[in-house]
Amino acid sequence: MNKTVESAPPVAVIILVWNSVGDTLECLKSLSQSTYPNQQIVLVDNGSRDGVVASILRAYPDVRVLELGTNVGFSAGNNAGIQYAMDRGFEYMLLLNQDTLVASDMLGELVTFAEAHPRAGLIGPAVHCTGTGQTLYALGGMIQWSKGLTCNRGMFEHADRFPCPAEPERVDFVPGCGMLVHRRFLEKAGLLDPQYFFNYEEVEWAVRGRRCGSEAWFLPSARMWHKVSASLGVSSPANTYYMTRNALRFFWTNGTGFRRWSATLQILLRTARSVAAWSLRPRYKEEQYRRRTLANLFAMRDFAFGRFGKMGAKVAKACGIVH
Repeated sequence: MNKTVESAPPVAVIILVWNSVGDTLECLKSLSQSTYPNQQIVLVDNGSRDGVVASILRAYPDVRVLELGTNVGFSAGNNAGIQYAMDRGFEYMLLLNQDTLVASDMLGELVTFAEAHPRAGLIGPAVHCTGTGQTLYALGGMIQWSKGLTCNRGMFEHADRFPCPAEPERVDFVPGCGMLVHRRFLEKAGLLDPQYFFNYEEVEWAVRGRRCGSEAWFLPSARMWHKVSASLGVSSPANTYYMTRNALRFFWTNGTGFRRWSATLQILLRTARSVAAWSLRPRYKEEQYRRRTLANLFAMRDFAFGRFGKMGAKVAKACGIVH
């Protein structure tokens, strides 16, 4: 890429932060090596309690910080950063998790592709898990409508056994840990839906955007790395709750006809099987599985009663977290 500051579209790099000073500083260090000449980092603090904001400003005083005071979730937190950037005329927003690292040319690759493809509203890079870098996290996202499933393509596969596509491809959605968003997409589709709070918001966003004529793309030449679920944990009770409840909400709300009923029923059946196994089999007689069982039961209840957004105090207690 060979762009001057004047010719490069301005990009707001929005990083949603909730505690984890070390991860955030590592993310900012990788961004400081970016070759893209026209970026502004906007850090949105979701009510951290570990002094992360002060540490960041000491190390990176040019970072813009929005302090929300409380954990409003992935959707609402990112929305605050997006609105800040929109109000200041930014053409692109790069949404990043705080537990990510980016290649120095990643942002330039994403913007160059976006400039050449006006219908591309959401664009995602090839995402590897941190460590050796040989384990994949996402090569774009796919939806299986009739089965009620979504997946990050290639997730936890070895890169040698799951070759990355050589060319850019349209995908169903872009995983939320790292995505470039065009201003045109936001003007048509709107912001993230805060009722999801955490999980499935990026899936719904891409589907909503497609209805507005926008496209989601995977760009293999852009690369980044992700520390998987550093905030809640892949198999934590809280993650279980949000994944189950929000999957039900997404497929029921966005599915049509037979696919709506098929997807919802299959999610309920899979959840019921997990609840039965974790409750009855001796090998699951651990506190973690007891909490995950309760999380699934609360998730189905809250879906049935239309309770969305941030989990309630009773659910949080059952999941073993401070509400």
